[in-house]
Amino acid sequence: MADVLKGTLVVGQSGGITAAINSSLIGVVHEAMQHAEIDGIYGAVHGVEGILAERFIDLRRESRRTLQRLVSTPSACLGACRYKLSDADYRRILDVFKAHNVRYFVYIGGNDSADTSHKIAKLAQEVGYDLRVMGVPKTIDNDLPITDHCPGYGSAARFIAISTMDAGLDTEGMRLVDPIKIVETMGRNAGWLAAASALGKRDEVEAPHLIYMPERGLDVDRFLADVEGVYRRLGYAVIVVTETIRDPKGVPVGQIEDDLFTDSFGHKRLTGAGQFLCNLISRKLKVKARWDKPGTLQRASSAIVSRVDLEEAYMVGRDAVRHATAGTSDRIVVLVRENGPKYRCTTGLAPLEAIANTEKRLPDDYIAPAGNFVTDAFVQYARPLIGGPLRRHARLKRYFVASLLGSM
Repeated sequence: MADVLKGTLVVGQSGGITAAINSSLIGVVHEAMQHAEIDGIYGAVHGVEGILAERFIDLRRESRRTLQRLVSTPSACLGACRYKLSDADYRRILDVFKAHNVRYFVYIGGNDSADTSHKIAKLAQEVGYDLRVMGVPKTIDNDLPITDHCPGYGSAARFIAISTMDAGLDTEGMRLVDPIKIVETMGRNAGWLAAASALGKRDEVEAPHLIYMPERGLDVDRFLADVEGVYRRLGYAVIVVTETIRDPKGVPVGQIEDDLFTDSFGHKRLTGAGQFLCNLISRKLKVKARWDKPGTLQRASSAIVSRVDLEEAYMVGRDAVRHATAGTSDRIVVLVRENGPKYRCTTGLAPLEAIANTEKRLPDDYIAPAGNFVTDAFVQYARPLIGGPLRRHARLKRYFVASLLGSM
């Protein structure tokens, strides 16, 4: 059994926010309150930037009711950040931790946050400062390796699935005016979120009809042929694409790589895929096309959340503290799916270094051979994560009345 290490716990949130990141935070807080060796629970305002500025919130002073309500509140209540630390910054963080007797650090984030956490843990070990560092996974992109899936993904996937169902009915009803609809989803270099648009589809008529993900390059001529085929068959079409879709050579499709909005980790903002493809369809196929971009709503909506996602996010937060107080450091909590006919997930541990700066993309067996849809294997993987069945929309049988005057 590890020696009891008495001190303060600091928890921070980093990267893009989700509908479940606060649930992980409260899991950390609730568990920390159960351990006598943790004599302070501080929230870092805007992640590592808050630590550098010594901007902490005393989470023990928040009411029990507020903490409980935060479990189902989206966004990052502490404030998130995208900040790449310099060598001097890492040393400053340790100085701040020493001044406040911080012995436990839990960082909730994705690939870049894992790298930051690992480097803090490594420096603490090098200088002989007893600090236990734990990562808690979070990203709607679902692109962290080792973990079966990421907290935040299930809620965003549910949002996209329902939104695509609704966009399909909108397009079907307006097909004489707006017969083609493109839905542009988030997803840095992986198509997990775009793929989730298929989770509400029951038959050929329902949306989406085509899905394009960054794991496969988008050939413009093939894309146009696919769209025209659906349109000629159904009279309308709904297509889902990721905002980072690229051609077979890796060039962004109709997008602008915005150097002005490149973050400190080198991630450029990519814009314009949906609009470009709509213009292409209208120009080449002579059919009107519109595009919808849910934007940040897909990651932050409280209207559509997955209960499974919230519960698992809370679980990984609690388990991070349990492992830290037991002596574990430089690790991230991961979700492990158990075998069996009924979905069940437990937690495990992975080295932070194995998660850092690494992306898990959609495997080939989750993508249809034509590269324009997903397979049943993906649906079986993702459906349990969205928290129960989706609402079924009604459809008229359409019993047409016989014509008395003949066609016009």
